[in-house]
Amino acid sequence: MSISQLARSIKASPTLKLNEAAAKLRERGEPVIHLGGGEPKSKAPLDAVLNCAAQLNTGEIRYAPADGLPALKKAVIRYTEDYYHHRVHPENVIVSSGAKQAIMMLLYSILEPHDEVVFPAPYWVSYPEMVRLAGGVPVAVTPEDGTFHPTMKEIDEVVGSQTRAIILNSPNNPSGAMYSREFIAEIVRYCEKKDLWLVMDDLYNRLVFDGQQAPNPYEFADDLGPASKLVVVQGVSKMYAMTGFRIGWALANPEVIEAMTNIQGHQTSGPVTVSQWAAIGALSGVQTSIVTLRLTLENARNVMVDRLLTIPGLHIHKPQGTFYCFPDFSAYERNSLKLAEFLLDKVRVVAVPGKEFGMEGHLRLSYCGAMKEIMEGVERIKWALDPNSPNEIFIGDRRLVRDWA
Repeated sequence: MSISQLARSIKASPTLKLNEAAAKLRERGEPVIHLGGGEPKSKAPLDAVLNCAAQLNTGEIRYAPADGLPALKKAVIRYTEDYYHHRVHPENVIVSSGAKQAIMMLLYSILEPHDEVVFPAPYWVSYPEMVRLAGGVPVAVTPEDGTFHPTMKEIDEVVGSQTRAIILNSPNNPSGAMYSREFIAEIVRYCEKKDLWLVMDDLYNRLVFDGQQAPNPYEFADDLGPASKLVVVQGVSKMYAMTGFRIGWALANPEVIEAMTNIQGHQTSGPVTVSQWAAIGALSGVQTSIVTLRLTLENARNVMVDRLLTIPGLHIHKPQGTFYCFPDFSAYERNSLKLAEFLLDKVRVVAVPGKEFGMEGHLRLSYCGAMKEIMEGVERIKWALDPNSPNEIFIGDRRLVRDWA
């Protein structure tokens, strides 16, 4: 049996592989702590659950339009007015089965073979593979100053005649870094000047800490007419803790939304109807769940960062949002896959290798889980790496002795 060259070129999702490995260890009774996840532990908002249940109780669960239910598009329009202070119309909105599908539909709609798509490193693991699936060429930009914040000069140096789009994810998965207001203003105007698509992956933009706010790209755009190439992608997965409902959306000009709708209609048709009604409930209901989640995450971030800073030689930039941090473990092991495997093998802690996000020597650690697991997970990592740690540790009722240097 043979598979296509395209299929051979696409790598498996590292987070899904780690989830599988952790699940197998848990089935064997191993005391695994998963610090690699991207899923808040809080429950979906009550308004979302009730709206979904009400639709289920009717028994009328039918196909939805390929671009989403009109009622959900109206809710998205209201949401955009409230939080972006920008007016869009139904023809500017497509609802997809998660923000990931919305980005994928966009890439299918705008890329010609070998077009380049630029994004800063560290980047979400799926960006390179999604670009390749759409026939494009991924181009990562790594900040030279060791931070997670690129400069416009660094972006401009890789933009060429084949560049079609730039993707920004801010606050950023995996680093938690948020790009500055000045940078967002510059890149919006830069893309307008260069006639490039600018894709703002804003999935975490309300999970921002320390009293800050994520910059609003619409504020800096001069062209918001029918030819605008600014695209904003959002969804309910992260900010409403509704990962399993798989609802996201994109806001763009009518021509590209029509193209995305045509492709989505042939690929999956419209998103699951009851999930859309849940999203309507979340967007239209009480918004306190987001505030609660943000405050919980901010506290968890502080705890994780404080404990990580006790590990000698570790370098870490304090996350400004999301529920991830991205410490540099190069002082212990430059090969991040090797390090992740070591931690899983020795102390049963799951972390995601930084190589998958475009930066070796780092691990992505998530603080969206239980506080007890965050604290114990970091303690296990410190014990495994710090040569000054005690020679033994108890994990559950098991006594472990260091048998490595």
